Amino acid sequence: MSREDLESRGAKISGGNNNASSVSAYVIEERDAQWTSWLIPMFVVVNVALFVVAMYINDCPKHKLGTDGKCVARFLGRFSFQPLNENPLFGPSSSTLEKLGALEWTKVVHKHQAWRLITCIWVHAGIIHLLVNMLCLVFIGIRLEQQFGFVRIGIIYLLSGFGGSILSALFLQKSISVGASGALFGLLGAMLSELITNWTIYTNKVAALLTLIVIVVINLGIGILPHVDNFAHIGGFVSGFFLGFILLLRPQYGWVTRRNLPVEVRVKSKYKPYQYVLWSVSLILLVAGFAVGLVMLFRGVNANDHCHWCHYLSCVPTSKWKCDGP
Repeated sequence: MSREDLESRGAKISGGNNNASSVSAYVIEERDAQWTSWLIPMFVVVNVALFVVAMYINDCPKHKLGTDGKCVARFLGRFSFQPLNENPLFGPSSSTLEKLGALEWTKVVHKHQAWRLITCIWVHAGIIHLLVNMLCLVFIGIRLEQQFGFVRIGIIYLLSGFGGSILSALFLQKSISVGASGALFGLLGAMLSELITNWTIYTNKVAALLTLIVIVVINLGIGILPHVDNFAHIGGFVSGFFLGFILLLRPQYGWVTRRNLPVEVRVKSKYKPYQYVLWSVSLILLVAGFAVGLVMLFRGVNANDHCHWCHYLSCVPTSKWKCDGP
């Protein structure tokens, strides 16, 4: 397969935004950390290591011989970047991204490479893309892992990335997609649902809710720019939102403070009725959404045929730029 540049291939990146980091400390109450964060730092190390591997395999000086364009930062040797007219994010070529697991509809559906739905969230288009996503992951993920532990946050991260990949593949069938921010948006979605489901234990509820909503809206708004995969953002956010209702429940305050008291003065129910309702509804919707999405994907359905305006959720054409067709 020829090495076409990111723009000509319509490659989509899922990029995070540093503004999202400021809300993690604001929404979640200050309290003694129950867990030491190690999973999120490990995710960062893995992402950085895979980017180094990608640049090593890319070997721009060797593969650009006899072609137009010069490698960027050639003093780095085989780790130098593709010409900026191919990849303005200072990274490898599209063909290298494909080799390392970028999401591509044709390969997933017709060549049975479903593993790309997971591998694409570990691959980044360039060093700028990588740095932005990793900074967001550190600021958002570490606090959540300290509060809820590595198991729940790890599940949310991976399943949200998976959900973002499914939605991306259903709508972006003529381009490739890479990046971790489907998973990052899942953490944001989980923060929002955690705030809602544990509403009674927070102070400054409305201010925290509005702050988080504004940050989410801004980040999704950035996704309407060309060459940014907003479908991965939306799919990850919705997946994380439902997962937050399922995995991030906190016992009601009365149950915590009275659980060591005599039975007659204890609060009988660990959770409030609305928490049980949200848990049940979210589990049903999440399982149904994943099932329907996967069935549609492996049947080769183009979701744009069923939603003729949905492509505007990922890119809105203006006088300054054009978008790929739906």
